[in-house]
Amino acid sequence: MPDLEKDAFRFLHVSTDEVYGSLAPEAPAFAETNAYQPNSPYSASKAGSDHLVRAYFHTYGLPVLTSNCSNNYGPYQFPEKLIPLMIHNALAVQSLPVYGDGLQIRDWLYVGDHCAALRAILGRGQPGQVYNIGGLNEKDNVEIVNIICDLLDSRCAPNASSGINKHADLITYVKDRPGHDRRYAIDATKIETELGWHPKETFETGIQKTVDWYLKNQDWVAAVKSGQYREWTGTEYA
Repeated sequence: MPDLEKDAFRFLHVSTDEVYGSLAPEAPAFAETNAYQPNSPYSASKAGSDHLVRAYFHTYGLPVLTSNCSNNYGPYQFPEKLIPLMIHNALAVQSLPVYGDGLQIRDWLYVGDHCAALRAILGRGQPGQVYNIGGLNEKDNVEIVNIICDLLDSRCAPNASSGINKHADLITYVKDRPGHDRRYAIDATKIETELGWHPKETFETGIQKTVDWYLKNQDWVAAVKSGQYREWTGTEYA
């Protein structure tokens, strides 16, 4: 590459808070200095990719930047994830499956805030550094589901013929999944102090935007669930 382009080039590796393992209830949030303790094959593979990126920086000088973010939510998220799944199932008057006792805690990060953090890292981050990105919103899973149900109740009460009085009546507890970590939390002090980033959305504002977006875009959800989105490339590039 020409020198100017080489100087400006960055390799941004977007990772996850899962690489740090599970936190005890009163333990401090994950900082960039936490040891890696992945507990599932998925998080172990993510940890492995973090180490590869770090090695390419130290061995070859590749100007890498690594971010470890907490749970994202917001528009355009695939329906398999917790929040869009609960919205879709509630509207369809289907069960709202919650793993185990539902008390697994996650830090929730609105997707727009995550994008702003990535832009800050690309623009001002130091190669070789790791930046944790969190939404400063620790909540357990069943609380999230109840918040969604309350928002849906206020916007579109269940049909009288459904046999339920409120969407929360659809909550069903199912067997917990293997390797399900109990708590994640992010300490975002480094990215705040060094790069000036801070989340703009509280969970209350972000989840309202998210629920309203899905209510207005049910056609998009239906197309994704049907697999219709896979036809886009063929249509556009045929």
